Amino acid sequence: MANAAQIVAALRDVAATKSISDDQMSDLIRDGILAGLARIYGITVQAEIDIDEDTGEFDIVVLRRVVEEVEDRATEISLEEARWDDDTFEVGDVMEIPVAFSEFGRNAVMAVKQRIVQRVRENERDRIRDEFAHEVGELLSGEVQQTERGKLVVMLNRARDAEAIIPWKDQNPRERFRQGDPIRAVLKKVEETPKGPRLILSRGDPLFVAALFKLEVPEIHQGIVEIREIAREVGGRTKIAVYSKDESIDPVGACVGLKGSRVQAVVSELGGERIDIVPWHPDTEVFARRALAPARVSKVVSDTERQVITAIVDEDQLSLAIGRNGQNVRLASQLIGWQIDLYGSREWLERGADMSVFSSPTEDQYETADFPLSELSLPASTLGALSTVGYETFLQIIDLERRDFLGVEGIGEEDADRLLQLIDELTVVESDVVVAETAEDGTLGDDQESDQDQTDEQTVENDQVPATTSEKEDGEVE
Repeated sequence: MANAAQIVAALRDVAATKSISDDQMSDLIRDGILAGLARIYGITVQAEIDIDEDTGEFDIVVLRRVVEEVEDRATEISLEEARWDDDTFEVGDVMEIPVAFSEFGRNAVMAVKQRIVQRVRENERDRIRDEFAHEVGELLSGEVQQTERGKLVVMLNRARDAEAIIPWKDQNPRERFRQGDPIRAVLKKVEETPKGPRLILSRGDPLFVAALFKLEVPEIHQGIVEIREIAREVGGRTKIAVYSKDESIDPVGACVGLKGSRVQAVVSELGGERIDIVPWHPDTEVFARRALAPARVSKVVSDTERQVITAIVDEDQLSLAIGRNGQNVRLASQLIGWQIDLYGSREWLERGADMSVFSSPTEDQYETADFPLSELSLPASTLGALSTVGYETFLQIIDLERRDFLGVEGIGEEDADRLLQLIDELTVVESDVVVAETAEDGTLGDDQESDQDQTDEQTVENDQVPATTSEKEDGEVE
């Protein structure tokens, strides 16, 4: 049986490269031998196949029941024929017929091979399906194997036998790859085909940007910072809205990194695509202001039933708010999920609107930075007392004095002092934040050449109120 042992050893070498366990390989060998026996005796053949785990040799015994009249020669043998070997056989006995593998003819050997190959492929498909079914949205790396009718065929580093492609519609039109180039992409979906599962990868889906930030920003990987919304125009610009579960961590700053190192790594992978990072807010009006960054919005009016935001900006901010070919306002609309109707101050006034909608810059910044009082470190009793008289947000108490707080039932002197201290801390303007969007050569972008003198704005900086800001290609906040 040396020949059989060599066969088993060779099959186990193959199994090692296909990530198949010894037990699974033994089952595959038994199934293959049974397919060979079916070619010799018939498809209903019954057999016992024992494989020696140490030597790799196996014993094959075909089982045939003794009957008076044979109806199925694969499983039955006549009494007369059985008594040629042993005259003690009776009807109903089971005759064991040993079979040497060397007795297998060419057709039987081919049947063994085909069955084992088929089972190995099925195991590979099941493994790939199980391994990647729950990894949609994860970043995968590999190398370009070939370009086929516009799609990129990728050989993945972690599963080189998996079929993975990047369709043309999921590629960045500004990028070109050649055979052998390393490539990273996000797993978009696992598609079932007649040949097995196919992994559909993408470098054009917003999921790709989210996966890159998850790789570069530890706070996102740990779940402290979340990407709540994302809107992207491939090769041009991306807007993402981030939120921090920890009040001590600025979500925008975490995504930007020291001197813009984290966002710059993402921009580099995207081939220079511009990225705006804004803090997410549950209030749609506040979120719309931030989504239109870097433009400063004078006023927003929301129509909840129609889900339409009307945004009014000063004339010197209009081109910045619109963006190149309307890209900025279009992405902002996608980010908040509402339609945005944008008006300049002149057009708005020509429609007969009241001039009072244009607030001062400082007032506008406070409105943008409004947030629920529940986000402050205040006792529940204090929050309850303020809520009773209608004070729910920070802007509602920002102008109150000590006597006003003491006039609220349930607010003591210590509570009033604590509230005044928080107001002082949260309304100190510490510095100017300059947000500049630059091209790769360091020059201003097309949609900012006429507005380069209007990009300075003051923001309220503190640990509890996230600043409204936007990071551009260089990813730096000066």
